[in-house]
Amino acid sequence: MADRTRAAGLSTAVVESELVGGECSYWACIPSKALLRPALARADARRVPGLRRSVGGPLDTEAVLAHRDHFTGDWKDDGQVSWLESVGARIHRGHGRLDGPRRVTVTGPEGEHHVLTARHAVAVCTGTRAALPELPGLTGAKPWTSREATSSHRVPGSLAVIGGGVVATEMATAWQALGARVTVLVRGGGLLPRMEPFVGEHVAAALTEAGADIRTDTAVAAVVRDGGTGPLTVVLEGGDHIDADELLVATGRAPRTDDIGLESVGLEPGSWLPVDETLRVTGSDWLYAVGDVNHRALMTHQGKYQARVAGAAIAARARGTAPLETGPWGAHSATADHSAVPQVVFTDPEAAAVGLTLAEAQKQGRRVRAVDYDLGNVSGAGLYADGYRGHARMIVDEDRRTLLGATFVGPGVGELLHSATIAVTGEVPLDRLWHAVPSFPTISEVWLRLLETYRG
Repeated sequence: MADRTRAAGLSTAVVESELVGGECSYWACIPSKALLRPALARADARRVPGLRRSVGGPLDTEAVLAHRDHFTGDWKDDGQVSWLESVGARIHRGHGRLDGPRRVTVTGPEGEHHVLTARHAVAVCTGTRAALPELPGLTGAKPWTSREATSSHRVPGSLAVIGGGVVATEMATAWQALGARVTVLVRGGGLLPRMEPFVGEHVAAALTEAGADIRTDTAVAAVVRDGGTGPLTVVLEGGDHIDADELLVATGRAPRTDDIGLESVGLEPGSWLPVDETLRVTGSDWLYAVGDVNHRALMTHQGKYQARVAGAAIAARARGTAPLETGPWGAHSATADHSAVPQVVFTDPEAAAVGLTLAEAQKQGRRVRAVDYDLGNVSGAGLYADGYRGHARMIVDEDRRTLLGATFVGPGVGELLHSATIAVTGEVPLDRLWHAVPSFPTISEVWLRLLETYRG
């Protein structure tokens, strides 16, 4: 957003209490993918004839962690700061709080105070934190959240994971590959419940084959850890228990809005911030909420997308010369947040999805058809890996004959997703998709197979 507002000629200040670049750069997407890439590369290599024996040993833990540390800048933000300074944004280190309309008070590292006053807009981009459930003994047990799971410099001998979503499955994949004995505890249903059901089934099967213990429909009653150090015990409802060296709790996120002065502008501290399509907070003409904090689509790439939209909207309102394009897919409308949200889960196998699932489309009352295909039957998949296992589904709007959603699970499918995102975002008619010829022999040939299946 700072880049967009500066490009429009607006003076811009960024207030940061931790590291410039935020959660993704230091405790989420970047370190997690740096941990996962060696694990996925080894898994892929083991499926290729001629390579299995060469990659049969353990990962080089020291090298993997050093690779992760490199991509986080060793938890220093010099590079991000240099970039912000290069576009002319001013950085204020410290804790920022709203202090009435268009005012932000910054408390610096030494307790000094500064007051910033905005002529046009203030944007809240404080993101989220891990939400811990209320479990007896949990806080005192000092569990891992996503931050500790992505930044640990030690591989635990055993790791228990509470949760079945993206953080839970990705970190189970990474630490299992690095040698930890992993147990995943899911309270209800299967893994990755927000995606098509077959995705979680594939991921659970692969984790189990790798040695993880996946327990669904399992509720945790308490956690016991003497002094917050050493091994711990996860007590399950019914009396059973699991012993582990570390416990990762990945059960959701909460907005980081509890101490940013929302009450000074009539908003509830600790709440999500609802916004309109231009990312302006409902009921305000100057306050914006961008990224996870508005609860529209809690993913880094969507936050960046929102920042582009909000930056353009702020600049347009500051000029006051032209009406904003706030209709669907307009220049000042974050339409993709509810129509075409792409996501890749970097487990083994990978999972990738965009748009609506079958259940979501049916819940909206749309007349749809799900078209499925076994990815293992695509020639490119067979060449990619021996015994390739995967699945693809597209959701077709039967009235408009366009794509509402697509989901893939299988090794390497993350790179299939952008083509699906373009098809969904562009509302490309299926008859035109027939003329988008996939190269042979690639996994992307699944598009042809899906269309053939649809036509029958």
